[in-house]
Amino acid sequence: MDIELTYDAFGTRLRGIGGVEITYDLLGSRPRTLGSWRLEYDTLGSRLRAVGPTGITYSRWAGLPRTVGRWDCEHSRFAARLLRIGPYELAYDRHGSRVRAVGPLGIDYDRLGSRAARVSLQGGAEALPLPAEHLLVLYLTLYWQEEKWREQQARR
Repeated sequence: MDIELTYDAFGTRLRGIGGVEITYDLLGSRPRTLGSWRLEYDTLGSRLRAVGPTGITYSRWAGLPRTVGRWDCEHSRFAARLLRIGPYELAYDRHGSRVRAVGPLGIDYDRLGSRAARVSLQGGAEALPLPAEHLLVLYLTLYWQEEKWREQQARR
């Protein structure tokens, strides 16, 4: 199954995963919904705290995701990369800058390699829509990858 990721007219904001729409706040800077799930942020509005009924916790000092609902998150030795969200292992490209797979979901990037363009479910399954568990972990992976890129750009 191939799932297309759609972006806004400028190609900067992810607007949909397959048939699941992503909406943004009035300023257009922060996602507010993922399909029927409401996205909730902390008091300062800087960290995603919940996707629908699934809560997210972060480490106290480093601000790294610690849990997603009942799942633990695993990071690399020096917390450079997120390695696992519960049962879903993340695989990166050679340079470690882009996530290439999230569990059974393979991620393909556009020609410039800067944004995810397509997602394929390994095993040839043709069932749509994407199972809720897969949608959640895929969205969080793409969201956190985008946040990390923004932080790196801000430091330059």
